[in-house]
Amino acid sequence: RPLLLVDAATQKPRLTQRQITELQTGVRTISSLIQEGVVEYVDVNEENNCLVALHERDIDVKTTHLEIDPVTILGVVSGLIPYPHHNQSPRNTYQCAMGKQAIGTIGMNQYERIDTLLYTMVYPQAPMVKTRVLDLVNFDQVPAGQNATVAVMSYSGYDIEDAIVLNKASLDRGFGRCMVFKKYQTVVKRYPNNTFDRIVGPPDFEGTGFASSFRNQRYASLDADGICRVGGQVVSGGVMVNKESPANVDINITSDVQDVSYSPSPVSYKNSTPGYIDKVMLTSSESDQFLIKVLVRQTRRPEIGDKFSSRHGQKGVCGTIRNQEDMPFNDIGMCPDLIMNPHGFPSRMTVGKMIELVAGKAGVLSGRRAFGTAFGEDYGTADRVLDCSKELVSHGFNYAGKDYLTSGVTGEPILCYIFMGPIYYQKLKHMVMDKMHARARGPRAVLTRQPTEGRARDGGLRLGEMERDCLIGYGASMLLLERLMLSSDAFTANVCQGCQMLGYEGWCQYCKSEEKVVDIRIPYACKLLFQELQAMNIAPRLTLQEY
Repeated sequence: RPLLLVDAATQKPRLTQRQITELQTGVRTISSLIQEGVVEYVDVNEENNCLVALHERDIDVKTTHLEIDPVTILGVVSGLIPYPHHNQSPRNTYQCAMGKQAIGTIGMNQYERIDTLLYTMVYPQAPMVKTRVLDLVNFDQVPAGQNATVAVMSYSGYDIEDAIVLNKASLDRGFGRCMVFKKYQTVVKRYPNNTFDRIVGPPDFEGTGFASSFRNQRYASLDADGICRVGGQVVSGGVMVNKESPANVDINITSDVQDVSYSPSPVSYKNSTPGYIDKVMLTSSESDQFLIKVLVRQTRRPEIGDKFSSRHGQKGVCGTIRNQEDMPFNDIGMCPDLIMNPHGFPSRMTVGKMIELVAGKAGVLSGRRAFGTAFGEDYGTADRVLDCSKELVSHGFNYAGKDYLTSGVTGEPILCYIFMGPIYYQKLKHMVMDKMHARARGPRAVLTRQPTEGRARDGGLRLGEMERDCLIGYGASMLLLERLMLSSDAFTANVCQGCQMLGYEGWCQYCKSEEKVVDIRIPYACKLLFQELQAMNIAPRLTLQEY
């Protein structure tokens, strides 16, 4: 990366004011400065032998190079954080990861594309406090967040452990609202025996007594051609492409097309909440097969459990949503959009977030956007707290950004000043609707006969080893039996009391007898383990007692 060379004799950078002026007017370029030995590109290996100063005032006898600008030591993602030099370093690292998960604008063509999964913000805003990097990458044209009026106070008890309280009226006005686009696609295949998949229209249920049944509702979004119509609503289990496949595609079967029997293989919508058909695209795949793509759109407003984050690594889920009349308000009747618990500050030491609030509040009152570039106070690229405080005082506000609030519940004044102002908040892609999962009964694995795993397969909730240990420590033996066997994979096995081996259908294969065979209840996985051990020539003997 490029660095300014420092003159060892004068202990000053070789760059002169005249060269800076010529750069600004376009007379001189960076290339000419490199040729003159003013700027030098330094390799990672060369950096070991260099002493690079961050500021000009830091230059001493041993200094070899000077940063062109202190912000250049950060990348693009961390360059979007305002006042990062006032934060604890892990917080900036967390924001670098979460900034990539923020829902916003992905490009000017975002409504013309068909992605597998796409999240977009409905009303994105440019941040009130920006940085120079933010301007360089044109973040204002493709923002990923909204300016929320934040009150730092404890409210309702639903804001502990970093949870946040949201104002229902703000959500009604579009705060945090996003759209989710999901792609469903299918290929109309041609098989070796000259049979094809086919798209057929919705079945005719008239006069069958099923006209208003759920089965008929599944086909409600289809047109006569068997493909869903654009703008139509589709519910869970609803058919979007009514495809049928040949029952037999064996190459040896040669028969007329009229004789081919078809079985249904529709493309169905899999989501608990309804969606809307945004686009239908008929095209061909790379192998020239007929391809149908359907883009389904959902509009979501924030709900309890959705994840939000500021640009300082302060993430939290929505704990409760309150009516505006129950929220605190200031002298001019302004309510916060979001309430944050003050206990998120002391241990995290994200002072940059506090300065962002003060600088943003001063910027709102003076009609300009504040700057918070890294290490920028000395260079005029970051607003100083003192200047922001003077701006607040000149507009009749408290110099520290604190306001006098009145409780919306009791109507009485809150007996302390509340730190309140705008902070840029990001809605992250982790939404409770995509993660919520519960199950009573459902599918089981073939091999172990235990419930399947994972939300996508409607799986069970695993009671793990640590949870089991807690139940053992508590002495809840009947609960252990119920969770680990009865509700999982209970199985009635035959055991011979003579040879103590497993039997089958009341018959012992070893004793060639059925006299001493009894039934016991064990987990199917346990019985499977015994049989797998027998396959390895290890014979586990089951010694039984009366229960």
